[in-house]
Amino acid sequence: MKTVCLHGAESTGKSMLARKLQVDRGWPWVPEYGRTYCEEHGTDLKMADLLAIAEGQDHANRAAMAGASPLLLLDTDQLVTAAWAQMLFGTVPPSLLGWPKADLYLHFEADVAWQDDGTRLFGEADRRARFAAIALDMLERTGVPYVRIGGSWAEREAQATAAIAALLEA
Repeated sequence: MKTVCLHGAESTGKSMLARKLQVDRGWPWVPEYGRTYCEEHGTDLKMADLLAIAEGQDHANRAAMAGASPLLLLDTDQLVTAAWAQMLFGTVPPSLLGWPKADLYLHFEADVAWQDDGTRLFGEADRRARFAAIALDMLERTGVPYVRIGGSWAEREAQATAAIAALLEA
């Protein structure tokens, strides 16, 4: 099974595209555990919350990997959680960088309009740009393979689909 993680700042279309690819292509996806966690516990996060989110995401990812699909889309993983830790607390616990990595990361650029959904924190342009840069740095820091995804919604879908197709053909 190949895993593809949708990565990047808030409100860049990751979840929306994951749902669309599941419907249009039948590719299964694991939703973002952190969203559910924040809806239940609020967004006044401590480092312990981020570590709990990382564990919850891992549990959901592993459960989905038990399926027989050749591809699994991960709406997020611990590298995004590491970016949150850096953004919120200025530090990244080594444990967040030690989790298993996806086969490919699709880094979504913060070049679309931000939309508040009640769990998002970084809507101001400077904070959003900073978080996007930190998220990209997590990919660079860990040396994982990634493709940058940007532009209109149609361009994002085309870029993501092409990157996933190339991974499946490899």
